[in-house]
Amino acid sequence: MNGTNVSVTLPKNEHDSSEAPIIVGLDIGTTKIAAIAGRKNEFGKLEILGFGRANSNGVQHGQVLNIDQTIKAIQLALLNCAESNPDLEINEVYVGVAGHHIKSLQTRGDIVRQDPEVEIRQNEIDQLIENQRKTFIPAGDQIIDVIAQDYHVDNFQNIKDPVGYNGVKVGANFHIITGDRNAIRNINRAVERSGLRTKDLVLQPLASSSAVMGEIDMEAGVAILDIGGGTSDLAVFYEGTLRHTAVIPFGGENITNDIRMGLGVLKSQAEAMKVQFGSAVASEAKANAYITIPGLKGMPAKEISVKNLANIIQARMGEILDFVTYHLKQVGMDNRALNGGIILTGGGSQLNHLLQLTEYITGLSARIGLPTEHLAPNHIDELRKPMYSTCIGLILKGYSDYENKRKEFDGRFKKVHVPELLKTTAGVAVETPVAVTDMVDTKKRKGLNNFWDKFKDSIIDLFKEEGDMEIK
Repeated sequence: MNGTNVSVTLPKNEHDSSEAPIIVGLDIGTTKIAAIAGRKNEFGKLEILGFGRANSNGVQHGQVLNIDQTIKAIQLALLNCAESNPDLEINEVYVGVAGHHIKSLQTRGDIVRQDPEVEIRQNEIDQLIENQRKTFIPAGDQIIDVIAQDYHVDNFQNIKDPVGYNGVKVGANFHIITGDRNAIRNINRAVERSGLRTKDLVLQPLASSSAVMGEIDMEAGVAILDIGGGTSDLAVFYEGTLRHTAVIPFGGENITNDIRMGLGVLKSQAEAMKVQFGSAVASEAKANAYITIPGLKGMPAKEISVKNLANIIQARMGEILDFVTYHLKQVGMDNRALNGGIILTGGGSQLNHLLQLTEYITGLSARIGLPTEHLAPNHIDELRKPMYSTCIGLILKGYSDYENKRKEFDGRFKKVHVPELLKTTAGVAVETPVAVTDMVDTKKRKGLNNFWDKFKDSIIDLFKEEGDMEIK
């Protein structure tokens, strides 16, 4: 269960107005906070100019609960981003928003034109959209975004862009996204106290969708499921427009906690088992394979059945996918309507055999959505992982605002090159999983003593929870 305009310090007489602005996305997630700075090149592809991430603290189920801890995590992510490219100075960011508090509603609005003989202009459409921000919503909520689904001019329906039409009345059906005012205030407060300005708040599933989806997907009809740490976010597109959004209150953290409680292991061990040995389909797991976990403080080692691990993962992932099926049926988007199927993205989409489980439960074809379509080539593989789809999408939202002149940007642009650190894997720190030692097939196992001798050194390094653990 969340990109940005970056201002760059300019030396005198060293700017080129033909350059595009640098946009920065800030994804404040439950498990990680990522900051990515990017700019479009002459081919319309994003060049990543800065990248930093940090473990997230203070965020639960997509909501900022502890502002001080969140600020520290944001500042660490920004520090890592600055170290990747010292030429950048980040002042403004596009921020993703998600959480249980996000809701949506459908409205319809119209305006009567003063002169029906004159073609409809863009400023009239902007006013029509702005009028929807006066829609009545429950006390304590705040409108995050207003999205036009389709327009109508007099008796002509389902118009994609009414600019240039003639008519007495122009209107549209709208999808309005709202969130809890206090939750949004906490996000803005954490960003501002980190020394940044929020350029705009963007719903996370919409940001992720723009990063992994093309025009063909929108026309064919597709559902985007962003499986994050605290929540799973759903966005449904059909005939080129957004039809539905929803926040499912479960994510990767729920699976990890289920494993922790069900198998009686540490949270770090549960996460490592999920990533390294987990499967979303229990029938695909080896029945005679076991994961060996070192015991705590002299306790005997524990063996975990890979089959049991997969059963726990499948149960929780099945619950998330049942929610997806429910939402699709609610809006009439069954498998006949969504020819593009389901695109899975976010960190949780990397579970083994998740595509098979998704296709079995939903009856739709499924694929993993990677933010590669909009990225310039020759970037490190880390940036192409689905967990960064939201951040890449936030940058794309910033460019949409810039190209459509919806927001003002600093007109002075400095030429900043992609740092070598982000072009190759050289010098990039690879996170060592806090993991479980290994998986053993009982058919081939000769005894625990031989196994422990082989992996003793790696176990000692990997497991130092609350002091050194001695393995005998």
